Amino acid sequence: MSWATLFERGAESDVSVDDVRAALAARRDDPPTDTAGDDGGGADTPDAEPDPSPARIVAGADVLAADLLVGGPARKALDSIWAHSWLTLVASDPLLADAEAVVADLADPALAADWRQEVEGLREPVGHPAGDHPGLASALRGGGMHVLTLDDGLQSATAGAAVRGHVETSIRSPQAFAAVFDAESLYEAVEGGEYAGPDRDPRGGDR
Repeated sequence: MSWATLFERGAESDVSVDDVRAALAARRDDPPTDTAGDDGGGADTPDAEPDPSPARIVAGADVLAADLLVGGPARKALDSIWAHSWLTLVASDPLLADAEAVVADLADPALAADWRQEVEGLREPVGHPAGDHPGLASALRGGGMHVLTLDDGLQSATAGAAVRGHVETSIRSPQAFAAVFDAESLYEAVEGGEYAGPDRDPRGGDR
């Protein structure tokens, strides 16, 4: 299954960012009672929590769903991440489960399942206690110093200050992330040496 095909199928749903926000909010208001297999763990979850790094990034379930169903800023932000092999997308099982459920609700379960199969190998799994906010907990447990979200409440100064009391991370919309993302400066800071530009196809088979 290619990403181009997934995007074509996602576009058929005619979904907006507001639809994605509403669907995720509804899921958070009425969480599933059976979370077997999505308890924050994962077969490949690292035993030790990695050190925080600006090269480790969390995309919230809303951003992941918007990438597939809407495109626009969410897709642009994720493309900029996946175009660089030295950047890591961190995500827990519950985070992916939320995104999968949103896609199933707004489009169809078959598309959601196909998307989940493709995205599984593209993220670094991280575990966290059940009941934690999947995006924030993925950043805390996975060393993520950037969180992308469509949730205006999480982007507020008050919420940001509260989160930074636990982990040094910035919480931004995809638009804001794209506006400040400087791959060259970030590469020099985390890798050293001269930045040679994107080093992989963000939507290719090796993503």
